[in-house]
Amino acid sequence: MRWAPHRRDAMSARLAGGRLLWLLVASVLFAPIAYGSTLWTDSTAVSLPVQTLPDFVALAAKLSPAVVNISTEQSAAEADDPLAQPFGRFGQPFGDDGPTNPQSLGSGFIINKSGYIVTNAHVVEGSHRILVTLKDGRQFPARLIGRDAKTDIALIKISANDDLPIAPLGDSDQVQVGQWVIAIGNPFGFDHSVTAGIVSAKGRFIPGNYDAFIQTDASINPGNSGGPLINLAGAVVGVNSAIYTRSGANMGIGFAIPVNLVKEELPQLSANGKVVRGWLGIYIQQVSPEVARRARMAQPHGALVTEVLADSPAAGAGLRRGDIIVEFNHHPVGDSQELPLLVGTVPIGRTVRIKILRKGLTLDLPITVVRSDEERIARASLQEEAVGLELEDLTPGLRQELNLSDPQGVLVAAIRPGSAAEAAGLHVHDLILEVNRRPVSGLASYARALNSGASGKIDLLLVRRGNGTLFIALKRHE
Repeated sequence: MRWAPHRRDAMSARLAGGRLLWLLVASVLFAPIAYGSTLWTDSTAVSLPVQTLPDFVALAAKLSPAVVNISTEQSAAEADDPLAQPFGRFGQPFGDDGPTNPQSLGSGFIINKSGYIVTNAHVVEGSHRILVTLKDGRQFPARLIGRDAKTDIALIKISANDDLPIAPLGDSDQVQVGQWVIAIGNPFGFDHSVTAGIVSAKGRFIPGNYDAFIQTDASINPGNSGGPLINLAGAVVGVNSAIYTRSGANMGIGFAIPVNLVKEELPQLSANGKVVRGWLGIYIQQVSPEVARRARMAQPHGALVTEVLADSPAAGAGLRRGDIIVEFNHHPVGDSQELPLLVGTVPIGRTVRIKILRKGLTLDLPITVVRSDEERIARASLQEEAVGLELEDLTPGLRQELNLSDPQGVLVAAIRPGSAAEAAGLHVHDLILEVNRRPVSGLASYARALNSGASGKIDLLLVRRGNGTLFIALKRHE
């Protein structure tokens, strides 16, 4: 006689065998499809250190006293001129109350015990009085030591008998995307506001600007202009300068000038009141994918030479239109906008090597950096503003768009109604080939030819209009 438990054990064995069979069948029916593993990669456990949010209290307490409020008064003419207000298409500088208010407000930070303060050039632009207010409420008149509109940096100074707090300058080359930073400034006049965020990107180029900006999402608004961007070590890594905005307020995209660029300029601003940069005498543009393919490049990089100015270092070195500069002074050129920054770091008169691509060949050329010709170009621009004329370089894109066969010249982009240029008979899209009997290859040569005018009151222009040419006498304002 068998005991009941034995019968239950047998039944359990049969049931267990059935379950095992079912599991085997199910494993076949519902197994992952083999080719699925080629569509994605499963994550593996990554052990990251557990972190908490930084404590910004000590950092803010240490650096806030070195941040100052800057108010300026502009002349009535400067304040009422909307063209003088430094608003850009992609970025909006801070610290401007608008064209109808002669008083502007911005920020700055003290960099040494002698009272030198760094701020933005647009904060003090056109001002005839600068007033600096410290965190403890003390106010000092400041004098402008130097400014550089190209990088939007200015150096001002106050005279204080007491020991001043300072903000130490760090190394912006060591800044990493994702690291914490804080901004201290005077947004909308709320002095010494502290905001925190991270570095969103590095090397951001904004069209029309010289700098390779640090991008941050630390909240910065009008009035923060010229204030410091600070890392967790308590060092300034950038100068807050612009924001991307549709409303005029913060949208989480702010830009700061790298402090290493500022440190390069400070000695010249202190000694000369301005920055003198190197110059090659070329016009450049981005290397498009089409150009890269024709040049047999793996990917687009470098700077495409669109014009070589006569009697320039580039002409002496043998550069030609269509060359692609891929390396300057042993530094690779990734983006065309990097090239002016690299040239600006080379002392005037020094000869360096450049590597170019030309018709499938790689060439290594020596080139001597000389003093920039931009001041002369700026003087010519002011003269042309007086006669109501706006000019542009004739780039390959414009030449193709307007179906122009001439390889050189400057293009009339706009004419002010009622101006001397309109009275002389100039038209938009006229191509100026000569000025005072001297050929014009671009804005720089136009400036030189303009200064060669014998009378000083009338310039003789050779203009291409359509398929013909004509001479036009342009009378300057006396």
